[in-house]
Amino acid sequence: MLGDRVPDLRALQLLVAVRDLGSLGAAGAACGTTQQAASARLRSTEALVGVPLVLRGARGSRLTPAGELVARWADAVLDAAAHLDAAATALRQDAATHLRLAASLTAAEHLVPRWLAEAARRERDAGRAPAQVALRTTNSEEVAALVRAGEVDLGFVEGPEAPEGLAARAVAADRLVVVVAPEHPWARRRSGIAAAELAATPLVSRESGSGTRSALRRALAAALPAGHDVAEPALVLASAAAVRASVVAGVAPGALSSLDVADELALGRLVAVPVRGVDLRRTLRAVWRGGATPPAGAARDLLALASADGPAA
Repeated sequence: MLGDRVPDLRALQLLVAVRDLGSLGAAGAACGTTQQAASARLRSTEALVGVPLVLRGARGSRLTPAGELVARWADAVLDAAAHLDAAATALRQDAATHLRLAASLTAAEHLVPRWLAEAARRERDAGRAPAQVALRTTNSEEVAALVRAGEVDLGFVEGPEAPEGLAARAVAADRLVVVVAPEHPWARRRSGIAAAELAATPLVSRESGSGTRSALRRALAAALPAGHDVAEPALVLASAAAVRASVVAGVAPGALSSLDVADELALGRLVAVPVRGVDLRRTLRAVWRGGATPPAGAARDLLALASADGPAA
């Protein structure tokens, strides 16, 4: 920890300027301040250090031996500060031109491409090159882990709650749809099925850690009496596309994002089954680490764009 008698960088910069220029007025001008303000700052610095640093005279100003020594030390401090400033500038520029993302499968397939295309269009319209984007697609649990580890700047997850330890913002609303092949008995049930029947039925499911699987289990837990069991999956698969294909093939019913099954429902390859007494709505969120302030650069711009796109039912 630094002590409370260390001069600040502006004071050290002013002291070095007096040594190099031989005048308080010239030193103040070089540092962007008046002679009076420069003199007052140096007097405060002398009081802080505890020894005289500057000899003031009619023909100019010069440093005392102690002042020369402090100025020599200040050279190294200011040089290190300049390197830090340059490095921080490079980091800001890199953040503005490089974007590391991770997204759950639903967000990566249906939402993130649209946001990235719009972000690139806006950059080109402003005469700037779009950010270089690296997107990692995985389940929501792994997305959160990548964000926590600092391996990505921004993540997009789905699930009943925001991941613990991360800042989050809702960017879209979605709902799960229970679907079956047209030949399945549920396809002919106009009134749908009850929550208990859905819970008791082995489904084609995503893997543990998937936001879709977590959201369904949470919705069923909220709809059923405490301690009510949920059947183990009939088949566990690692992607929405694989789940969808298995349901189409008649393996078992499944529950997927409305975004994932829209085309198959329109083509009649799948049938949506209403579920009574279960709220299957869910929120898709952007997540980042480092507190409530959104990340800087391209990540901040993408977050603003996704937020403006807005949660929609």
